[in-house]
Amino acid sequence: MLPETSAPGADLTARFPSTPRGAQLARRHAVRWMEALGRTPASDVSCALALVVGELAANAVRHGRVPGREFGLRLTLDRAVALLRVEVDDAASAKRLPTDAPSSYPEGESGRGLLLVDVLAVRWGWVPRRPIGKTVWAELSLETPTLL
Repeated sequence: MLPETSAPGADLTARFPSTPRGAQLARRHAVRWMEALGRTPASDVSCALALVVGELAANAVRHGRVPGREFGLRLTLDRAVALLRVEVDDAASAKRLPTDAPSSYPEGESGRGLLLVDVLAVRWGWVPRRPIGKTVWAELSLETPTLL
């Protein structure tokens, strides 16, 4: 199943099923979009984008899933300020909202996704989506290597 996407251009907008497979498709779609813009999948920015989209999409599926609703992905490239903005929206506003990146739990099996986003992004946050839901966003630098 291919996601519904916007017309070709500097921005990408797509909707995916609110499932683990949908989160995986969103990550792959984002990397292919970067490749179409001239960045190889192995480049720092493509790798950072894959991690950030993967984490935000997985959170939308795990914490923001509403049966029968998809989650959205929007990627916006702003060459003037060398930023790539990632937005992932879901339909669940009553669920737990993201806060600051959590402290690490060495024995835990989850809970590190927003730590990765916090390290890789220039900044990130969330906004309510009207009439329902939220959008979690992150901005990645195109100029400075973001990976450690």
